[in-house]
Amino acid sequence: MSQTSIHRHVATQHADEICHETASVLKQLAVTLSTSKSLKSADKRNSLKEDLTHNREVSAWLPDTSCFRPDELISGQGSDEGEVLLYYCYCDLEDPDWVCAWQTALCQLLHLTGKVRIATEGINGTVGGSKLATRLYVEVMLSCPLFKNYLCKDDFKTSRGGACCFPELRVGVFEEIVPMGISPNKLSYKKPGIHLSPGEFHKEVEEFLSRGNQEQSDTVLLDCRNFYESKIGRFQGCLAPDIRKFSYFPSYVDKNLELFKEKRVLMYCTGGIRCERGSAYLKAKGVCKEVFQLKGGIHKYLEEFPDGFYRGKLFVFDERYALSYNSDVVSECSYCGAPWDQYKLCSTPQCRQLVLTCPACRGQGFTACCVTCQDKGSRQAASPAQSSFKEECECTARRPRVPRELSQPERLPGGPGRVLVGRGHS
Repeated sequence: MSQTSIHRHVATQHADEICHETASVLKQLAVTLSTSKSLKSADKRNSLKEDLTHNREVSAWLPDTSCFRPDELISGQGSDEGEVLLYYCYCDLEDPDWVCAWQTALCQLLHLTGKVRIATEGINGTVGGSKLATRLYVEVMLSCPLFKNYLCKDDFKTSRGGACCFPELRVGVFEEIVPMGISPNKLSYKKPGIHLSPGEFHKEVEEFLSRGNQEQSDTVLLDCRNFYESKIGRFQGCLAPDIRKFSYFPSYVDKNLELFKEKRVLMYCTGGIRCERGSAYLKAKGVCKEVFQLKGGIHKYLEEFPDGFYRGKLFVFDERYALSYNSDVVSECSYCGAPWDQYKLCSTPQCRQLVLTCPACRGQGFTACCVTCQDKGSRQAASPAQSSFKEECECTARRPRVPRELSQPERLPGGPGRVLVGRGHS
């Protein structure tokens, strides 16, 4: 009749029944808890949507700038006084057209220039203006219900610059926020590689480079950028694909899948966005041991480790072309081979290739990306009436669209795995 004897009886005679009943109760509790969390999460999302639904007017989501003089937002836009913001945010957007209209109005109000790509999978932006304008822009983005649970202040990478770094403001709706050429419906951003902080990535690269024989290493340090980016700056010992556009990256992986079999892959790019879907694509192939990516990209790494394992300049897609964090020059003039890393556009107006040509060679008239373009430029100057030329650059035509790495590339100290001589811009 006592509790002690009852417990003893149950424990010895009915243990299996108790286990079964306990499991049943725990299962019911788990379902109830999961449903409750889902409802709370849905309620939270719905409340955010209701906020936007009740205030669909774009003006309701613009900052109050009445306390600032107009010249305060415009002043300091020069490259030495202003600022350039680089950021992205992967999140589901139900109405990208509304976001596009809002972003256009917001940037115009703050006198920002640059490029903002919007899609149902999120937003990707690079904008420049005065420091006051960029500060207000960040505050608005962090307070917007669409992004407040995804973006944080650390997601905005900053560098010296301003509105002068971009010719205009371009805001648009696209299928992808970074052009990879694969529909987000087929390859989701929700299954990327493991994110490593700059400190964690630094340790991984340090360990990778410390090994005596990198050829036999189980790690591949992979640069996800285009060849003209890695040409002027890269991590020591990296594999740098000779591709002109990120949309070629999936084909590069497919063509060189053997390189990644049973490997730990450390991926990096400028700000992190290309690695999000690039790592998802590589993971989907199912051949790697593990796939890691540098959170915040080279930009964040250099903020913490300006004298780390990344050498040379950081290429950027604006009129600055590159940011300098260390004094190393890892590229050379395309004509004489002298150390040089400052890009200029090909002198032939129809060509958009980038060329590395030092002052001495420019002084001798070598200002084009190849002989064909140099000749076209001369003919155009001689016949101004002939305003259109077909783009036919030798340097583009002779490069395979997607190269095949014949073997694990030789990695020289301070050099990339494979960076071929060439020029391009996209």
